[in-house]
Amino acid sequence: MGFNGFVLIMDHNQERRSRLEAILSFMQVKWRSGSRAEDHSWLQSQPQNLTVLVGETDVALPRLLDTFPHHAFISLQNIDGQLNHHHHGNLLGALNELTYGELTALLTQAQQWQPVRPSNEQDARLQQLLIGDSAPMQEVKNLIRQVAGKPANVLLLGESGTGKEVIARAIHLLSLQAEGPFVPINCGAIPAELLESELFGHEKGAFTGAVSARKGRFELAEGGTLFLDEIGDMPLPMQVKLLRVLQERTFERVGGTRPIKAKVRVIAATHRDLEQMIHEQRFREDLYYRLNVFPIEAPALRQRRDDIPLLLNELIGRHRLTHGAELSFSPNAIVSLQSWHWPGNVRELSNLVERMFILCPNQLVQPEDLPAKYRCLNDEQLVARPFDELDERDALSSIFQSGNDPIEDEAAFFDFQATDGIEAEEPEVMLPSLSPEGVNLKEMLANIEMDMIGQALEVNEGIVARAAEHLGMRRTTLVEKMKKYGINRGL
Repeated sequence: MGFNGFVLIMDHNQERRSRLEAILSFMQVKWRSGSRAEDHSWLQSQPQNLTVLVGETDVALPRLLDTFPHHAFISLQNIDGQLNHHHHGNLLGALNELTYGELTALLTQAQQWQPVRPSNEQDARLQQLLIGDSAPMQEVKNLIRQVAGKPANVLLLGESGTGKEVIARAIHLLSLQAEGPFVPINCGAIPAELLESELFGHEKGAFTGAVSARKGRFELAEGGTLFLDEIGDMPLPMQVKLLRVLQERTFERVGGTRPIKAKVRVIAATHRDLEQMIHEQRFREDLYYRLNVFPIEAPALRQRRDDIPLLLNELIGRHRLTHGAELSFSPNAIVSLQSWHWPGNVRELSNLVERMFILCPNQLVQPEDLPAKYRCLNDEQLVARPFDELDERDALSSIFQSGNDPIEDEAAFFDFQATDGIEAEEPEVMLPSLSPEGVNLKEMLANIEMDMIGQALEVNEGIVARAAEHLGMRRTTLVEKMKKYGINRGL
């Protein structure tokens, strides 16, 4: 049958207990037998899920079911009328006859049974593990609730720095393997020739330098969760071997011949597009479908900007002890951070918090304290900001920028139109020649900039956001320049 759990027999009936002990011993099932109060206390001290055969005891069956919802119970008596119309999902049935066949069937059912954690308990733990109340994070938490108690493989997708390992740990801590180890391994950080030994272990003398036998990550994670990070970086030969383990649930150490059972839950993660890699024959399609039983997409930080204040509080708490200082962010600084697109995601935010601990210890961080790229000021702040703080390099580059942010509808902007059958000519830009007396370059560029801003505002009926898009710059940058030159949007 392959039952590998632990059975507790609780019954005053000595004859029935003895027969069950004999059957379980024949089946090579580990068991404990008794009928006294200390067995109730012992059961209460067991964190792992057990199977309990309960007959005549000092504690009523409904009370046992309510007290131990994470254990599976099999009644040794007729259960009709015992439960007082209460529904108990952890009562699997009654063993009406002490036969090998009936006991085998019920133990098989117990092996597959999984307790359901109360939703309020899950919510409390998820709030501690995963920071954020935004809609994308609520969706992730809902998916975790659905899959945590199931044995299915999980594939975590998303950009680097989005916290895929944190999600994997949350799944583990809410799963039936929570009491077991959580063992992570980065498949892309280990050389290909060493990855097999890291995963499956090796026997003494298996290769040069193997002076003693060593367990691999699969063995170290027994009874728990194995987290395969960056699975997209795993070499193709190792993908074949991992597929075999996932299919047969057994493996062998390098240099060994003894099959070892893989009693672990597997969670994989990657920031790569595995379907594209399959198309390019760099990732096995059969392995992809083995891993992608239950996919979860980790949202990028730019998709959950509302979570930034909560994340800042969490990150400040983590770095506070390391730096021996306090730190806080002003509301305007937080708004500024929420305007950034965060290509490095939560990892980038964590690095920024640590940098601010170094630059502004025991201070309230203002927008001007932030590194330049994180500053994004609103209109009210721009009014109070002196122009001499503007970055002149940004002002100059905004005039001549090209490539990434092309000006849309250029023909309309310069008011050039094509007639039927006649192509529009390229607009001729007349630049002044450099005279022997020289020119005031700054003044000339300012005049060009003022003229272009005026045209953009006129074409877009004074709507600053559209004019900024027309000029290929941010709205806040355009507002700065309008303040600088005293330009009104009603031109």
